[in-house]
Amino acid sequence: MLLLDPTTLAEALDGPTRYTFVDTPVGELLLTGDGTSLTGLYMGVGHRHFAGIGADWLSDAAPFAEVKAQLAAYFAGELQEFDLPLAPRGTPFQRQVWAALTTIPWGHTTTYGQLAHQLGRTPAASRAVGMANGRNPISIVIPCHRVIGSTGALVGYGGGLPAKQLLLALEGSTLA
Repeated sequence: MLLLDPTTLAEALDGPTRYTFVDTPVGELLLTGDGTSLTGLYMGVGHRHFAGIGADWLSDAAPFAEVKAQLAAYFAGELQEFDLPLAPRGTPFQRQVWAALTTIPWGHTTTYGQLAHQLGRTPAASRAVGMANGRNPISIVIPCHRVIGSTGALVGYGGGLPAKQLLLALEGSTLA
């Protein structure tokens, strides 16, 4: 999985935003991209961090063929790690958290505190890590669903806790 650096990201985001929809076991997903990289994967247009389809956006399924194929393989239990060019928009700290999320293996979970520690931060940073996790624009592919509360409980997910539970069950994750 390739997270573009800020310079490459700025160049990639030059063109119009393209979008399409795909039906999955967790519901309809909205895919957004720049024609080269995936910039968003939202659980429908009602997702809390999705601002809406822009008037200048292009409905174009062609650039998303590989994304759709990998999502189908993931939901069939045949793909454990996505291999897609990604260009999520966010602050440097958010991008650092999102990059760390991609290191959480299939079938495993971690806590916000453990993720903060992995990033070289104090446990007090777990709240900031949680905020960045919640702003992840590329759900599932950047696996924010693999982060759980310090007690092992399912907490917060933009697509709703039932979707998070389904994704973790699909991956065979066991919760403490």
